[in-house]
Amino acid sequence: MTSIPLEHDWVGETWDWPLQHNDGVVRVTNNSDKFEVGLDVQFFTPNEIEVKVSGQDILINCRHEVRNDVHGTVTREIHRAYKLPSDVDVSTLKSHLSSRGVLNISAQKKK
Repeated sequence: MTSIPLEHDWVGETWDWPLQHNDGVVRVTNNSDKFEVGLDVQFFTPNEIEVKVSGQDILINCRHEVRNDVHGTVTREIHRAYKLPSDVDVSTLKSHLSSRGVLNISAQKKK
């Protein structure tokens, strides 16, 4: 299993609120040039996000420990796994966390 470095332009504090009405997937692109998935991880800081590749699977783990807020305590942990299409060049996988809390994972297709 190989870790993929997480680049980011995230700044500032984050606040906690339970996951809302959607499943957290911002978008998935799979065309002849690239594979890309965007996930809403706005409740996690960069050091709480881990992206790994194992064979043809991308494994995303987001976790933060117990935090206190005005409503009590919150612990959050999310695990996602994506099967990469067979034509993805795994060696080109990159991840980036935007300042809006969207984790983008992308890779080029094999030539």
